[in-house]
Amino acid sequence: MIFPDDFLWGGAVAANQCEGAYHEDGKGLDIQDVMPKGILSGPTAEPTPDNLKLKAIDFYHRYPEDIKLFAEMGFKVFRTSIAWSRIYPNGDDAEPNEEGLAFYDRLFDECRKYGIEPLVTISHYETPLHLAKAYNGWANHALIGFYERYVRTLFERYRGKVKYWLTFNEINSVLHQPLLSGGIMTPREKLSLTDLYQACHHEFVASALATKLAHEMMPEAKVGCMILAMPIYPLTPAPDDMIAVMQANHFNDFFGDMHVRGRYPGYMKRYFRENGIEIRMTPEEELLLRENTVDFVSFSYYVSICEGRGGENGGGNILGGKKNPYLKASEWGWQIDPQGLRYTLNRFYDRWQKPLFIVENGLGARDVLVDDGKGGRTVEDDYRIAYLNDHLVQVGEAIADGVPVMGYTTWGCIDLVSASTAQMSKRYGFIYVDRNDDGTGTLARYPKKSFYWYRDVIASNGAALKA
Repeated sequence: MIFPDDFLWGGAVAANQCEGAYHEDGKGLDIQDVMPKGILSGPTAEPTPDNLKLKAIDFYHRYPEDIKLFAEMGFKVFRTSIAWSRIYPNGDDAEPNEEGLAFYDRLFDECRKYGIEPLVTISHYETPLHLAKAYNGWANHALIGFYERYVRTLFERYRGKVKYWLTFNEINSVLHQPLLSGGIMTPREKLSLTDLYQACHHEFVASALATKLAHEMMPEAKVGCMILAMPIYPLTPAPDDMIAVMQANHFNDFFGDMHVRGRYPGYMKRYFRENGIEIRMTPEEELLLRENTVDFVSFSYYVSICEGRGGENGGGNILGGKKNPYLKASEWGWQIDPQGLRYTLNRFYDRWQKPLFIVENGLGARDVLVDDGKGGRTVEDDYRIAYLNDHLVQVGEAIADGVPVMGYTTWGCIDLVSASTAQMSKRYGFIYVDRNDDGTGTLARYPKKSFYWYRDVIASNGAALKA
């Protein structure tokens, strides 16, 4: 396989799933601190002991050990997020929390010590809890100002340390998970379509503001949007099924269109008209959106789905969809489709003509720790190697197709707490972390078989992949 010489190989995590230390050094609560059962459960009033994310894998204290392991694999880039409530504990504070800022200084310095570029998600499913409770999250226009203050603080502090920034994680998920994605406390069934799309508009404006500030304050920086990508196939060649696919694609393409083209597309204007949706926006906001588009498009990719008449529901994760009868599924029911990644890369580049960055892709599985025959312990995760190999082969095919792919960061490069189920047993990493679903375990780190496989893939710049 042919990958560019400057291809950014690496891995990805989120602060709320790995850091722990939820109450240390001035950090405020965020919405994940009161979601002990993952995205499918409602929030609790206060943090509860059964929430594994409160301690997670203790990355907050163990990051030097973990970054060193990433460096051993040869990472060129490490995607992580900043916990907003570490910097502004309530979200609407007048001044930032210095201890929180200092932690990320140490983290980014550790990355750069090994020549690893940080790729930072500014908001990754961890809205400060106070903003959710007091303002109803991104349903409220006031969050634009709080977010602007937050990103200005980040850019002032970390310019020169962070070159690549993402404004929101999987921004299109707010339509399906308004609490997780938008910090919106109102139950989804009680939100009108206008409420949901107004929240989207607030995030679009905030994202454009962040892009504007980044380009002004850090001319060398690159800013991307981040969307949940899920290719959609028709169940049959029937024209009705093709139209169903087109309409389903519109609801996801909309978020990329807004970030890349900077204006509301005609298909959404029609949808708004026909559903009585009225978006409140000012001429100044329209100009801001138009003039501050992103430098690249990043996305997560795990599954593809089908749409059309009939079929069996349940092919996807957050976005739903129908099962593809031609694909196998993971233990958690996510259908495995490596070719869908090549298709997605081509479709996105055809549509947006922007560099693309795959910032999440991976296989969640129940790994078993075994003796390695050398006095240590490991995981024989050939299933993960096969999954990642097959997806990376398709990335290489897309690059051969002429698609400019900036890099690839596997999701959960070290085991962490699952966002969807709040389990440790759903493991993605190259590094096994000794922690169990009941909270027991030593937190010791053990490289898996895939650790050494990925090291070889990176060292060979993809030549070690098996087509």
